[in-house]
Amino acid sequence: MPHTFKARPTTDFAKENLFNVLIKYIDFEDGVTALDLFAGTGSISIELVSRGCDRVISVEKEPAHYSFISKIMREIQTDKCIPIRGDVFKFIRAGREQFDFIFADPPYDLKELESIPNLIFEKNLLKEDGILVLEHGKQNNFEDNPHFLERRVYGSVNFSLFK
Repeated sequence: MPHTFKARPTTDFAKENLFNVLIKYIDFEDGVTALDLFAGTGSISIELVSRGCDRVISVEKEPAHYSFISKIMREIQTDKCIPIRGDVFKFIRAGREQFDFIFADPPYDLKELESIPNLIFEKNLLKEDGILVLEHGKQNNFEDNPHFLERRVYGSVNFSLFK
């Protein structure tokens, strides 16, 4: 990953632990469609493809990050990942399809971070048994959200799961 990147990739430790939790909820090899919001370097998208997801849409507005994701997907020769260069909120509002799994890793200081779960549920982007994972800092708490499932903390990384 070029050192000029602004992304803060999810640590391998946090990612591994998260996926160990997710296997309780999702069989990634069972025709799963996934959405990776604020895809950054694409590390979650790559993880999803490698775990057998049928289709992964990666939304990233930063041109350098988008190019990097596109390049990686060409290198691993997969057509299962569709990188989209664009604004996550515009993508959510357009709400064209539903997903089995949505991962969102916004910048921790993003002022709209708190609104992301509600927007996703308002736009009906999750399939009935779908799971949303939001990565956030320790200052955010989503336990009062009606869709909240559980929170996992790995070092400074917090994941809230919604269903």
